[in-house]
Amino acid sequence: MAKQRENKSKGKTSPKKDHFKGGKSYAKGNAPVKKNNPKQASNPNEMRLNKYIANSGICSRRDADMHISIGGVTVNGKIVTEMGYKVKLDDEVRFDGARITPEKKAYVLLNKPKGFATTTSEGKGRTVMDLVSNATNSRIRPIGRLGRNSMGLLLFTNDDTIHAKFTNSKHGVSRLFQVELDKNLKYEDLKQIKEGFKIAGKAVTVEDISYIDGAPKKEIGLKIKNTGNTIIRTIFEHFKYDIIKLDCVMIAELTKKDIPRGHWKHLTELEISTLKML
Repeated sequence: MAKQRENKSKGKTSPKKDHFKGGKSYAKGNAPVKKNNPKQASNPNEMRLNKYIANSGICSRRDADMHISIGGVTVNGKIVTEMGYKVKLDDEVRFDGARITPEKKAYVLLNKPKGFATTTSEGKGRTVMDLVSNATNSRIRPIGRLGRNSMGLLLFTNDDTIHAKFTNSKHGVSRLFQVELDKNLKYEDLKQIKEGFKIAGKAVTVEDISYIDGAPKKEIGLKIKNTGNTIIRTIFEHFKYDIIKLDCVMIAELTKKDIPRGHWKHLTELEISTLKML
């Protein structure tokens, strides 16, 4: 019996050593409690200036800091050299004089139907912004305009460089329209429009104008660099014609291919690069 008890006592297990270290228990329930220091809530409408610049795609944060330090960045017209300076998302930030935004550049091409106004203002009924509302989170806006009853291609972007390229009075970007008139366009009127003329003492020029092959003489192709369509109506009203239908079918090299009326698409990298090289 004594031997049996001895064997039982040898079979007893001692507490596991890995539960103790240095006299302190690390068992569950005895672990040191970390104090949670409350953090200040960040303002979602603010960000550091260097991050703002980096998000715009201009350069890295490190390079942005260097540029800030030498006075190359302005916020709302004032030079800022302070490291860690915070800006609001609606502030006007300029990098080497060019305005930048911290959002991703977006390029959306819409095939506009009739009945939508080209405006970013509210209270104007149905607008083109309703048609592209789910295209991107970036704050895009249309380049130029098409009248409420006009149709065709309309480009939207938040890229100020592209906006400036289109609205440049000397260069601009070509747009091709199909125009249907209330009556056949006389050849002498077509020729005068093509050669250029004056309205109220101001010269009016187009890139090209021609009859559309296989169509009645009241259907015209017109290429022009002006970003609005008011000038097109003005041209034909000058020669006593009314426009029945106006459809923008091409902007530079962009076409309506695979974009049904009322739909949109994002430009491809190649299309974006082509626009930037114009």
